[in-house]
Amino acid sequence: MTDAADFESMVAPGKSAIARDFGAASATYNPAARLQRYMGQVMLDQVGPIAGNGGCSAVALDLGCGTGWFTGELASRADAGLTLGIDLAPGMLQFARSASPSSLAWLAADAEALPLADNSVDLVFSNLMIQWAQNPGQVLSECRRVLRPGGRLMISTLLDGTLSELKEAWRQADPQHQHVNRFDSAQDYRSWAAATLPEATLSRETVKLGYPSPMALLSELKAIGAGFKGASRRASATAPGRLRAMCRHYPVSSDGQVTATYEAAWLTCRLPD
Repeated sequence: MTDAADFESMVAPGKSAIARDFGAASATYNPAARLQRYMGQVMLDQVGPIAGNGGCSAVALDLGCGTGWFTGELASRADAGLTLGIDLAPGMLQFARSASPSSLAWLAADAEALPLADNSVDLVFSNLMIQWAQNPGQVLSECRRVLRPGGRLMISTLLDGTLSELKEAWRQADPQHQHVNRFDSAQDYRSWAAATLPEATLSRETVKLGYPSPMALLSELKAIGAGFKGASRRASATAPGRLRAMCRHYPVSSDGQVTATYEAAWLTCRLPD
């Protein structure tokens, strides 16, 4: 089995940075992952027992499993013969393995090049992972490839407009640099799905979360490893003056709280038998 250091050396530089960021957040992720818990639960509530195909034992895949928060519950609800958690971040997998039942299997792998056989999985469950992929369309293609006839795909993601308040506050405070990750549009996902998953449907919801301050929002993003990952991010820490300026430009409600907007989406599909 490939160890963490070997695996990180095999992936592209941009992806290895993402793997390190999320791996470093493994110990702080679960308490801070409010949005992740909500969006994953929406999908988990739709999971029931799955059957294998052609006499094969049923296989459930948690793609981008992170700390394994949903993997064990997915195994229970799907009643699969094998439940596998895959993540790009070996640090996340180390945490997941230590905190989960020994009956679960774990694998460090890239969602854009899954080391799984064609027609080998009955359910792909993926919660807030695909937006970090360099090529989301390739992730969907890989999901289609590994799913068996009659297999089910459940993916959640974030769309353009997510963190719009933070993006605008940073634009005013530091217009020469990006500070907020770019998110693709609903039309992008529909186009990617149409190429390989014409049966897919996309549902949307605007989710608003409250924070005591803009700095609390930044702390939550850091705790889950979701800080800015663009190629233009600063090599050094952002200066305190710029942070204070961003906070001044962030809209504050009458009770002193701030709100962050997340444009949530769920892409689901059941393949023909």
